[in-house]
Amino acid sequence: MSAPVFTQPGSGARFDWGLAGAAELGRVCAVLVVVDVLSFTTSVEVAVARGVRVHPFPWGEQAADYARRMGAAVAVGRRQTSRDNPWSLSPAALRTAPAVPDLVLPSPNGSAICAAASATGRPVVAACLRNAAAVGRWLREQGYGTVDAPIGVVASGERWPDGSLRPSVEDQLGAACVLDELSGVPGGLSVEAAMALAALASTPDVPAAVRGCVSGRELIEQGFGDDVEIAVEVGVSPVIPLLRQNSFSPAGPHSS
Repeated sequence: MSAPVFTQPGSGARFDWGLAGAAELGRVCAVLVVVDVLSFTTSVEVAVARGVRVHPFPWGEQAADYARRMGAAVAVGRRQTSRDNPWSLSPAALRTAPAVPDLVLPSPNGSAICAAASATGRPVVAACLRNAAAVGRWLREQGYGTVDAPIGVVASGERWPDGSLRPSVEDQLGAACVLDELSGVPGGLSVEAAMALAALASTPDVPAAVRGCVSGRELIEQGFGDDVEIAVEVGVSPVIPLLRQNSFSPAGPHSS
């Protein structure tokens, strides 16, 4: 059993990595913010902005069965799209694909974390570089960020071939952009959150850093540079995708 200290007690905004970090913060935080810049939470923001309800689901063949039961469309791998199934984890594809009422959007990182976090009953918000500032402001407006109602910010990270967590530049910067808006919350930042935020102060050009990091270069080299360009549009979106009843939809001004 984990020790209480791992929940970063005594602070209003906290930070951790991956599925295990989300589980730890989810034990005590009043709200969780999940960041997966390349590309789950960016895709969620793009889809929700178009009026699509997004259902997170772990990566795997079961996603299609789940979508059929839901009467929803299902996103496939970036290279598996077709005329009949144009939805994928690509934000660029989701901008041009038909805006269906419901979309199951699986991914091995952000989506899996959101699906697991939703089981806690805590509110879960999808944040990316596009909407990080808006998410931070909304959380403060809802009254989160006290020691009694702390915020847990989770950088999803990527995976090494053996399945272990690979911390990623893009998600640390996305989380830092949220934490930047939370630096004045009444409960203050945990040491872990403050250290994550410090990465932003030492990054003069966030879009350039994301383009040049391993994850960005991987997508660009695979021919998905448009996804990276959409992801690095910092602060352009007011959309707050809030997970409730197993799907993301826009949060209202008073949703706590």
